[in-house]
Amino acid sequence: MTRDKLVTTNMQSALVTIGITCFNAGSTIARAIDSALAQNWPNIEIIVVDDYSSDDSALIVEQVITGRTNIELICHTRNAGPAAARNTILARAKGEFIAFFDDDDMSLPNRVNNQVLLLQDYERRQGVHLVACYASGRRRYDGGYDLDLPAIGSRGDTAPNGPEVAEYLLLYRKHSNRFYGTGTPTCSLMARKSTFDDIGGFDSNLRRVEDADFAIRLALRGGHFIGTREPLFVQYSTNSDDKSPEKNLTSEQKIVEKHRDYLDKIGSYYYAWHWPKLRYYHFKRKYLNFIW
Repeated sequence: MTRDKLVTTNMQSALVTIGITCFNAGSTIARAIDSALAQNWPNIEIIVVDDYSSDDSALIVEQVITGRTNIELICHTRNAGPAAARNTILARAKGEFIAFFDDDDMSLPNRVNNQVLLLQDYERRQGVHLVACYASGRRRYDGGYDLDLPAIGSRGDTAPNGPEVAEYLLLYRKHSNRFYGTGTPTCSLMARKSTFDDIGGFDSNLRRVEDADFAIRLALRGGHFIGTREPLFVQYSTNSDDKSPEKNLTSEQKIVEKHRDYLDKIGSYYYAWHWPKLRYYHFKRKYLNFIW
């Protein structure tokens, strides 16, 4: 059975937790929740964590979930960041599998179904238990332009696995016979709850790139990274202060420091520390800094 032709016969009814973190998403959160409720997997629970929004996000969620028994809202009493919000979901989740949806994305009805079946099939064929499954998707820009977002491991004969994925995320070092797609964004991630537990969830000290840090720790434990060929979600292009290049640079250097022991071991700490700066200077058109 190939990854792009999985069938839904003999579907298992394992409980899947869909986790949605929400922060000031009043204009989009209802759409994200509706796409979670529309999933055709027969056994799901939905957990929405509002991370102390200053808009009417929590009120909108309450209105959407009224009368439903398989969805709950948890409200943080302070803004703790996306990693902490995802850890709240992990602590509350009862599902055997956990899938994360973003508050401004829309997932197709077959996303959970296809990711569960792909993950189970890969585990059976490879005999491994630490597997992260990512959905391919599309990014939609104002004006209707779509950009394909192919998932890591969605092409090729061998899925990226082990420390090579850590080197890709920390050093942008690629193996020629691996497909890394668009990296390891949590918005398209599904894994077993046991995998999240084994790796220790997300680092709540990181406000950005916590998804890359999770994937690095999983990779250093020998994890495998697979992806669906078919696009299963739509990501709407948005801008916000927390997505600034400056905050990305700070967070990327934090994970370099966090994984310094590994980087020193392979003799790549200096390069890893300066690689985010190169990208930042290029993006900001600070070409003298870039050359220096």
